[in-house]
Amino acid sequence: MITRLTGATIWSHDLQNLLPFYRDTLGLPVGIESPEFVVLGHETNGARLALGTHSEVNGRASDPYRHFVELGSDNLDADFERLSAVGVEFIERPTDYGGLRIATLKDPEGNLVQLFEPSQSTES
Repeated sequence: MITRLTGATIWSHDLQNLLPFYRDTLGLPVGIESPEFVVLGHETNGARLALGTHSEVNGRASDPYRHFVELGSDNLDADFERLSAVGVEFIERPTDYGGLRIATLKDPEGNLVQLFEPSQSTES
């Protein structure tokens, strides 16, 4: 029986195109690192994001809307401002969708990343 999501992987023709963005710009901690594969995140039971070099992947994402990486944020507006200030390209500013606020950005190879923050309840 499948019980949980453990992670997802983004493949690249060159790991160094993506690693500095996810590690340094977004601030995801490196849990495991080898020359051609990195696992980001340190939670033992949480989902992790991996980045790797793959011989069958070349250039930018040809269909970046096929899948999105989703990352949690505890202050979406602050993350939007910080990342915009260093030149990260957003295709959607922070927007409310019912119980979630979402912003969508592109990584250096055109893969889409969504930042999620639970909306603040206006009820007392």
